[in-house]
Amino acid sequence: MPILSPTRNFEDRHPFLDQIEQLWRNKTAVAGLIIVLIFILTALFAPLLSPHSAVEAALYDQLKPPVWYDTGTWKHILGTDDLGRDILSRLIYGARVSLMVSVFSVGVAFFAGSLLGAMAGYYKGIRDSLIMRSMDILLAFPHILLAIVMVAYLGPSLRNAMLAIGIIYIPRYARIVRASVLEECEKDYVTASRAVGAKNLRIIFVTIFPNCLGPLIVQTTLGFASAILDAAALSFLGLGAQPPTPEWGAMIADGRSMALRAWWVMTMPGLSILLAVLGFNLFGDGLRDVLDPRLRD
Repeated sequence: MPILSPTRNFEDRHPFLDQIEQLWRNKTAVAGLIIVLIFILTALFAPLLSPHSAVEAALYDQLKPPVWYDTGTWKHILGTDDLGRDILSRLIYGARVSLMVSVFSVGVAFFAGSLLGAMAGYYKGIRDSLIMRSMDILLAFPHILLAIVMVAYLGPSLRNAMLAIGIIYIPRYARIVRASVLEECEKDYVTASRAVGAKNLRIIFVTIFPNCLGPLIVQTTLGFASAILDAAALSFLGLGAQPPTPEWGAMIADGRSMALRAWWVMTMPGLSILLAVLGFNLFGDGLRDVLDPRLRD
């Protein structure tokens, strides 16, 4: 009697593949991902893509308007600023600064917020109250105002701006992780881990935390957009990146006094901020639709 091989069920696939396929079908998320990838590649390969120096002044090229083709060579495609610096080159290097700010700030908030939220949700009681009341105090202040106060106290610099932005984002991650941990602690697999004698730290970070990554990934993606905006705001106020660092917010501040006679000086960095933030927001919304089962059709 011939042995019948089991028929493979092609519908029984790994959930990750289904999520990738669903994300790929979301055209808005794909558009956001493309913008994000362009932003990241521009930041990583800034020295190769930049046609001119981003910091060297050329006084004979002051406030030249955008020119696509000049005397047989590509020159100042997006114009120059009041010191003759090429706007395109400064935008390219500005992408590197914005990426560094967003990665550092979101990284600080992610790790500190996740640690505090996981501890609060797992241990509950007095630890939960102390941690979450501290987060409530941070949330009670307008976040950009709190960042301004921190940077004003620490001193204007890009490093202090990144640190301040990371601190004001901690409550977002702490609240998300705490809510997820409280939900996961009631499930049977956590009870089983306790029954076999697993230590608390192992249960928190090995057993429970991986199941909380869905909403954290979405918040991290959206956090990059918020970090770029806040860093630009601090630099616009003179509290973030200091001259001659090519940062988008600082470029807008430099161009505001010449908005009518040299519109490109502040318009181009403004459009760069718009596109970068739009890309992260579109991609984050798409990830939320994929990772949150309640939003699926």
